[in-house]
Amino acid sequence: MTITNASGWAALRSRDYRLFFGARFLSGLAMQVQNVGLGWLVYDRTGSALALGLVGLAAFLPALALALVTGHVADRFDRRRIIVACWSVVAMGSLGLWAVALDPRTPVWPIYALAVLVGAARSFANPASQALMPNLVGRANFASAVALNASAWQTSSIAGPAVGGLLYAFGAPVVFAAAAGGFATAAALVSLIRVAARTSPVRKATLSTLLAGIRFIRARPVILGAISLDLFAVLLGGATALLPIYARDVLLVGPVGLGLLRSAPALGAVAMSVTLAARPLQKRAGRTMFQAVGVFGLATIVFGLSTHIVLSMACLAVLGASDMISVYVRQTLVQAETPDEMRGRVAAVNSVFVGASNELGEFESGALAAAIGAVPAVVVGGFGTIMVAALWARLFPALWMRDRLVADRPAPRPAEEPVLAK
Repeated sequence: MTITNASGWAALRSRDYRLFFGARFLSGLAMQVQNVGLGWLVYDRTGSALALGLVGLAAFLPALALALVTGHVADRFDRRRIIVACWSVVAMGSLGLWAVALDPRTPVWPIYALAVLVGAARSFANPASQALMPNLVGRANFASAVALNASAWQTSSIAGPAVGGLLYAFGAPVVFAAAAGGFATAAALVSLIRVAARTSPVRKATLSTLLAGIRFIRARPVILGAISLDLFAVLLGGATALLPIYARDVLLVGPVGLGLLRSAPALGAVAMSVTLAARPLQKRAGRTMFQAVGVFGLATIVFGLSTHIVLSMACLAVLGASDMISVYVRQTLVQAETPDEMRGRVAAVNSVFVGASNELGEFESGALAAAIGAVPAVVVGGFGTIMVAALWARLFPALWMRDRLVADRPAPRPAEEPVLAK
C-alpha cells in the first residue's frame, strides 16, 4: 500500500505521542538552560577556551564508551522505563551542579565529573527515546512525527538559552535548580505513556548482537552517508561551543547576549522543523540535504567574521535552519528503515555520531580556538564543512540520488538472533 501524506499535525492526535512531545520539550528546555549555565560557569572560573571544550568532551565520552551496551538495553528492556530512569539521574546531576555553583571556591573538576554522569544517563536515554517514538505513531505519519519531535526540541532550544541567560543574572545555582525541575517533570510525563508492552522474545546478549547496529548501518550506504555527513559537518562547523567567547570578548554582550546567541540557531531550526512537519520532503531529499550542509558551512563562515550582534544572530538562525534539514533527513532515514527490534542498537550508533558532532565538536572547537583563536577557528570550520559536503556527494552517490525519505514498505527484518532459554 502506498503511503500518502497525512496532516502534518496528525501525530498529535495520539495521547502517548503528546506526552512524549511534552517530555521532549521540557527535557530540551532544561538541557539548554543547563548548558548556558555550565558554559558560562566554566569559562567564568577558568577563562580558558580549552576548559570550555573539555565540558563537551566529558559529556561525549560516556556515549562513546557505552554505545554498544545502551543500544542493546533499549532493545531488550522497556524503553519507557529506561527514559524515566535516565532523566531522573540527569535531574540529580543538575542538583549536583547546583551544589557546586553555590560555592565559588569549588574547583572545576567536580563540574566535569557531573558532566560525565549526565552524559552517561543521556547515552542510555537517547537510543531508548529514538526507538520508542516510532511505536507511538503510524507509518503514514512518521516523517511528520520526526519533524514535530525535532520541533519540540528546537522550540525548547529557543526558550532555553534565553531563559538560562536571564536566570544566570540571579546566580548560577538558580539555573541548575530550574534545570533539575525540568528534567524531573519530563520523567514524570514519560511515566504516563501507555505504550504497549514489548512482546518479542528476549535475545541473548552476544558480541554479534551488540555489533548488529554497526553492521546494519555499514550495509546501507544511504544511512551511513547521512549519519557521517551530519557528523563531520557539525564537527567541523560547530561554532556554538565558542559562543561564550563571542559573547564576552567579540560581541561584548554578556550572559544575556549569550542566551540570545544560543537561541538564534534554534529559532531558525524550529521555523524549518514546523515547515517540514506541515510539508514533508516529497522528492530530492538527498540532494536537499547536501545543499543544506553547504549553506550551514557558509553561514558559519559569515558568523565567524561578524562583529555585530544582529548579523551574528541572523547567521546563527540560517545555520540552525539548514542543520534542521540535515537532522530531519538523517532521523527519518534511520528510524523509518530500521526494524523495531533493532532500533535501539541502530539509534545508539546514531547517538554516538550525533554526540560526536555536538559534544566532541565542542572539544574540537575549543582546542582549535585555544591554538589559533576563536574567529579563525570558526572560519576554518565553515570552509571544512563545505569541503566535506562536496566530498560526501562523490563518496555516497546513493544518498545524493535519494528521492523519497520513507519507503512504501517497512524495512525487512534482520536475521534472527539466539533467544535466551527460559
